[in-house]
Amino acid sequence: MPLHLIKLCVGCDSVSDLESWIKQKLKEKRRRGQKVEHIHTTRMMPKRATELTNGGSLYWVIRGQIACRERILDVRAFVDKDGIGRCRVVLDGKVVLVEPRPRSAFQGWRYLEAKEAPRDLSRAAPGAVRMPETMRRELQALGLL
Repeated sequence: MPLHLIKLCVGCDSVSDLESWIKQKLKEKRRRGQKVEHIHTTRMMPKRATELTNGGSLYWVIRGQIACRERILDVRAFVDKDGIGRCRVVLDGKVVLVEPRPRSAFQGWRYLEAKEAPRDLSRAAPGAVRMPETMRRELQALGLL
């Protein structure tokens, strides 16, 4: 079973914000002639990195809900210019909506076991994928999604 990460998506108010940010970052890398890959940098290196790259995803918490995920392709340790150890989580850049689930704020990232991960929305409620995000949030708040 794969192991996942869960992290707050700081600075994004919606899944579309996240998708726009990813698109902008990848476009910028293309323009600069850099390798085009979506990387999220974090301070701590996961000790269970090999489990994460075996089918794991990074689940994003947006406005208090687990809202979407991206598949983890690689986890790379590095030392920044100040000599501090960091970690690059390489993601596939394809945002997949998941069954919304409330999640309170936390710092950094946490492991998320496969059995605790929300299902992809396309499986849990196929028609909901085509709904606007605000409508999905309202239906979820009413207990209808």
